Amino acid sequence: MVYSDVLIRGDQTKNMNEVRRHYHRCNLCPRACRVNRLDGEYGICGELSTMRVASYGLHHGEEEIIVGGGGSGTIFFTGCSLHCPTCQNQDISQAHSPHGTAVTIEQLATIALDLQSQGAININVVTPTHFTPSIAAAIALAKAYGLSIPLVYNTSGFENVESLALIDSVVGLYLLDIKTLDREVARIWCNSEAYPTVIKTVARWLADHRPITEIDESGALTGTLVRHLIYPGTLPATLHFLHWYAESFASHSWLSLLTHFYDPDDGRRSFVLSKDEYGRLIALLKDLSITRGYISGPDGRSRWIGDLV
Repeated sequence: MVYSDVLIRGDQTKNMNEVRRHYHRCNLCPRACRVNRLDGEYGICGELSTMRVASYGLHHGEEEIIVGGGGSGTIFFTGCSLHCPTCQNQDISQAHSPHGTAVTIEQLATIALDLQSQGAININVVTPTHFTPSIAAAIALAKAYGLSIPLVYNTSGFENVESLALIDSVVGLYLLDIKTLDREVARIWCNSEAYPTVIKTVARWLADHRPITEIDESGALTGTLVRHLIYPGTLPATLHFLHWYAESFASHSWLSLLTHFYDPDDGRRSFVLSKDEYGRLIALLKDLSITRGYISGPDGRSRWIGDLV
């Protein structure tokens, strides 16, 4: 089936007016640049109102529950509102990246349907924040033409909850980074001291709107999967995060602890913990009764936390 021929005939005029207004004085992310992205003005994200896609395809590098047997239908967008200094996708996330192809709402809907036809078990939108209204419209359109696999909203966590509300109705799983709750770690590694305050607000919103994370009847994880990357030399901040997580968010989500750090300067990925530190981490997970989720071990393999504690 040629999806594009069908979709281009869709009448999107009414929806487009609603989508466009969010880019007029843009405050989709916490930077609140309030620039007119419809009229050639750039904010921190470095993108105008037209979506740009750097690449898309079947991806097998996510957690097992996300890739399944067919792979995750991953769509990488250009630009980012956070700009972490060690981002492994710097070539496409940097402001005004030379990479990326402009796509319309109809074309993005076509991409989603094509990924489904290739066997993807979900549509995984990576760094979507600055294009959220357009992505929401595209997924809604794709659903009208047969998209039946869930949407994974793959985000840094640097979000306005008002923007999340624009897309929540079509999201199956939030793949949510919680990078740190420490302001100094956030300043150094996330390019924003405000990140801890922002992410706590996002977590509270998700706890209210998606209080249950579970595997549905189709085998898909629904709700929220929290990713936490341990930056080099920041184990105390991670231990603090885990105490907060156990008390505030563990009952609403699954966790994925990432212990290998990729250095974009030398292209190497290394284990950031000593043997004793890794043991201390496992012991704390046990003490806090955190069992639902994954942790990567010294060998790089991801293991179910419940099997280790």
